[in-house]
Amino acid sequence: MQTNFSLAQLADPAMAASEKILRTCVHCGFCTATCPTYLLLGDELDSPRGRIYLIKDMLEGGKPASAEVVRHVDRCLSCLSCMTTCPSGVHYMHLVDHARAHIETTYPRPAGDRFLRALLAQVLPYPGRFRLALRAAKLGQPFKGLVARVPQVGRRLAAMLDLAPASMPGRNPTNRAGTFPPKGAATKRVALLRGCAQSVLRPDFNEAAIRLLNRHGVEVVHAQEGCCGALTHHMGKEHSSHALAKQAIDAWDAEIAKGLDAILVTASGCGTTIKDYGFMFREDPAYAEKAARVSALAKDVTEFMATLPLAEPVVESDLVVAYHSACSMQHGQGIRTEPKALLTRAGFTVKEVPEGHICCGSAGTYNILQPEIAEKLRERKVANIERIRPDVIATGNIGCATQIGKGTAIPIVHTVELLDWATGGPKPAALQAIRPHLAAAE
Repeated sequence: MQTNFSLAQLADPAMAASEKILRTCVHCGFCTATCPTYLLLGDELDSPRGRIYLIKDMLEGGKPASAEVVRHVDRCLSCLSCMTTCPSGVHYMHLVDHARAHIETTYPRPAGDRFLRALLAQVLPYPGRFRLALRAAKLGQPFKGLVARVPQVGRRLAAMLDLAPASMPGRNPTNRAGTFPPKGAATKRVALLRGCAQSVLRPDFNEAAIRLLNRHGVEVVHAQEGCCGALTHHMGKEHSSHALAKQAIDAWDAEIAKGLDAILVTASGCGTTIKDYGFMFREDPAYAEKAARVSALAKDVTEFMATLPLAEPVVESDLVVAYHSACSMQHGQGIRTEPKALLTRAGFTVKEVPEGHICCGSAGTYNILQPEIAEKLRERKVANIERIRPDVIATGNIGCATQIGKGTAIPIVHTVELLDWATGGPKPAALQAIRPHLAAAE
């Protein structure tokens, strides 16, 4: 794509990076075939190619974001399916991240929109606040119909109430900063992201990961890292996201100094952002080197487990598993075969989900900010999963587990929960009510 940025514009590193991305686009349109919003809405401007044209015009012209640009960029899930499809290597993720930051600083959103986005940014990254918000949501669920009528934000507030769990998990002994050593001598040492929303909604995901890693001779550290910044980063709130990311970088860099083989993540949405810290802080003299170190060590937990000899299964299971690969896993990190191969080695029958490359509609805060589109994508995803008649759904992202779980009665678990169970851990709580004939094998 031909561009016409001024030298003054290109002096800005963010603008220079976006200009380089724009020049790699050749207008081929392959991206439209796999873009969820284009498939649903059929509008060229709701495809990656269409959004690229809008972003180019906005950035190249030095314009503040318009309502049209905001509408179509807001509808983007950042699922990154377009990056998997693109034959030219267009790094759409960095381009749309830049566009969102530009929108955040140049577009005066309506008051209701500003309020909702500020609420999400001030609650979701902080476990204590999030826990209180979930309790309030439970009290508010009977009034969902009234809430939906609130001008501007009612439908989205109702979506928040819908997503709140029916009950909160109890206190988990591993949901704290600390070190969790294996029984024998440790062969490796890793840090494990505790994070924000997942530590409240499903602390058992990390509990299973710790047991699994310990069983394989790996010492696990929960540092005081807090939220990785992914949620606010994808809302264009650079100041907030970078502050949270710096806190995580500092915490992990201190552990790196003591010796770390990897920084592991059990939420692939977070993993994609952490692996991008090196790019995010490339111009920051105080953090560029530290951020690059962290990104270089960051791995999804299944990516790391695939490098270890998996313990022999101690549970003989005939469960059929539908593996849902989160967009952040398959498109953001390029991890496609490792989780399925691990599940197969653990003795499960793994089935591919039709249209597995299409997003489920979770996408961080998307299912709150764009509930109508998210609901349609969930219905499509659930229909495809149920078509293969699995006993259980496995995924590697808390957002997907929450989103899909609201649309089906099929139990959904984290991949590591199944791997932990198969190699000697407890049966996942979500599976307690199914296939009781397996109990003897446990």
